[in-house]
Amino acid sequence: MAAPDFSFDIVSRADMMEVKNAIDQSQKELANRYDFRGSKAEILHEKDDITLIADDEFRMDQLKDIVFSKMLKRGIDARQLEWGKAEPATGLTIKVKLILKTGIEMEKAKALTKQIRDKGLKVQAQIQGEEVRVSSKSKDDLQKAMAFVKSLDLSFPVNFVNFR
Repeated sequence: MAAPDFSFDIVSRADMMEVKNAIDQSQKELANRYDFRGSKAEILHEKDDITLIADDEFRMDQLKDIVFSKMLKRGIDARQLEWGKAEPATGLTIKVKLILKTGIEMEKAKALTKQIRDKGLKVQAQIQGEEVRVSSKSKDDLQKAMAFVKSLDLSFPVNFVNFR
């Protein structure tokens, strides 16, 4: 009988509970800030959709700073946040969407699997949708692969899930 294969998945996604906590903290700060009293500034959060609304560009920048700093404090990687363009909203306000990038793009996944192969570790890396599965006969080799991936300077954050 062959030895069982061990594996883990490399994914790129934010912890949605931490995102919710960051948004809640941002909303509390917004409610307590003196400079936002009487303005139409708000943060709307529904499922994966985050929208910031403010009176003008200056307040929008302040609102972005609040949300961005709370996200970083909650451990959300800055590379996962993408700000949309400012658009006119109702009643002389502007709105900006905050997009949370999830998944690893195909080109980046191909480059990552090539780097893992080129390293010469005894592991196999294959792309499965927006994730990369790394498998091996040895848990030690998988841990070396994890350490190697962590050491890479990637343009996207990575998490390791389904270690078995």
